[in-house]
Amino acid sequence: MNKLLLRYIAPLGAAIFLFSAANGQTPKATPTPDDKPPVQPTFSVPLRPLPDASRIGVEAGTELSLTLDEAIEMALRNNNDIGVSRAGTKTSNLDLLGVKGAYDPLIASTNFYESVSVPTASAIGGAVNGSVTTTRASNSVSIDGLVPLAGGSYSATFSSSRNTTSNTNSFLNPQFPSSLNFSYTQPLRRNRSIDAPRRNLLIAKKNIEISEVQLQTEAMNVVNSVEQAYWDLVYALRSVEVQTDTLKQARAQLESNSRMVEKGVLAPIEIVAARAQIATFEQNVYDAQEAATRAENALKTLILAERSAPEWGRPITPVTSASVAVPQIGLEIAKIEAFRKRPEIAELAIRQEQNLIDQRFYKNQKKMQIDLVGSYTSQGLGGTETPAAINPITGVSRVPRNLVGGYFTSLKNLLGQEYPTYRASVIFSFPVGGRTAKANYGKTLVAADSLEKQRAAREQSVEAEVRNALQALRSTEARLNAATAAREAAEELYNSEERLFRGGTSTFYLVSQRLQDLVVARGRELAARTDLNKAIAGFNRATGTILEVHNVSVTK
Repeated sequence: MNKLLLRYIAPLGAAIFLFSAANGQTPKATPTPDDKPPVQPTFSVPLRPLPDASRIGVEAGTELSLTLDEAIEMALRNNNDIGVSRAGTKTSNLDLLGVKGAYDPLIASTNFYESVSVPTASAIGGAVNGSVTTTRASNSVSIDGLVPLAGGSYSATFSSSRNTTSNTNSFLNPQFPSSLNFSYTQPLRRNRSIDAPRRNLLIAKKNIEISEVQLQTEAMNVVNSVEQAYWDLVYALRSVEVQTDTLKQARAQLESNSRMVEKGVLAPIEIVAARAQIATFEQNVYDAQEAATRAENALKTLILAERSAPEWGRPITPVTSASVAVPQIGLEIAKIEAFRKRPEIAELAIRQEQNLIDQRFYKNQKKMQIDLVGSYTSQGLGGTETPAAINPITGVSRVPRNLVGGYFTSLKNLLGQEYPTYRASVIFSFPVGGRTAKANYGKTLVAADSLEKQRAAREQSVEAEVRNALQALRSTEARLNAATAAREAAEELYNSEERLFRGGTSTFYLVSQRLQDLVVARGRELAARTDLNKAIAGFNRATGTILEVHNVSVTK
């Protein structure tokens, strides 16, 4: 309405002037000594050059052309948060390796030498000078371990020694006793189906799965952040172009106005208005350049590993088309995809599986412990026959011939299993009351209830995210269509107003307003396109498909 009034105010004033003159009435103004023209006809300010296109920290001519997928690849390779998540995955695998160490056999060896003197006050004891002295050099080697199957444990021990004695009644001196013992313990109730090592092993495997889905979550967040930053940079650089083109358009308008002033068609004040408009558009260019620098630095922070990377000094040129296909999917399908592919829900499901493992273990610990133990021992002996071994009556040795010899004779008797020992036993144990086991089992049930509530809350949160993301997708798509139509209309209005101005039926003020409206419309269209692309990325993140869309595979 104001624009239309302005368009007709000037002709109406001229008509009033002519009507007054025709009736002999000459309009008079009351002059004052200080009256000055509102704008001097000689007003002139040199036209500044176009704003410098250079930006802080980057060197022109070293542009880095970058697609969206290349930016994502750089981020996944260099991003520090991804590095931390990868370290967590490695740690979980090392934890599993450490838990498996519970089943590593333990080999031990004991070696000693001793000399023992025992006072003896009896000739039967074989004492010499009232004592018996025995020396022993002994060696034993054992191996112990656990069996993953049914919770059994095993032990094997081999021992041998060289014994000498001052006992005059000894038949073999020195003698070489040896033994080989095997034993196996099998739980029959508690620890048979599951025990602490197997529980830790199962939990460690689930922890690896959790670290993998956490890595996937972090990767999805990084991809989404990179995509958002990439489109922000596209918008910022395109905004610089739009503001620069608008500035050039305004400068061209100034040149046109200057020619019209020279011809006497336009008042000199219109040159001042055009210059003021140019100054405003220059400010817009500088603001757009600052926004572009900030957007570029935000993207570089995501895709570069460290501040010394050479890419910091290169301006980024996004080359991926801004026209991204809009997903055409309904709410129900989107929710199904999200519940199936969101790693946060998968993580809670794994934690529930861990809880079931704990329930199984602590419930088993409430049982009575009954262990079946079986052992087998083979012994050997060899040594040098002493005079005491000879029967003084018959003159025949009282030592069996298979025991006469040395160390290898003892080993031969050992391996020949001529002196075996068998043993089988059952061991019962049960803590009265069992309050510790009951408390631990009760805590797993409380944790199960808590995890179920957490999963329900997470699923509800995911559904809300999907709904919001789908609404944002549809709204921004519609807004882009409306913004495009508005920009096309603004262009047509500006061109029409400029033609009227050149024909003398409009004012430069109206042309300026139309140009301002066109700038705003172009900016809104750019913003709508950017918002749509960011909404697409957010929708893919909400449904858990963002990695698939960009062909990203999170390796273990």
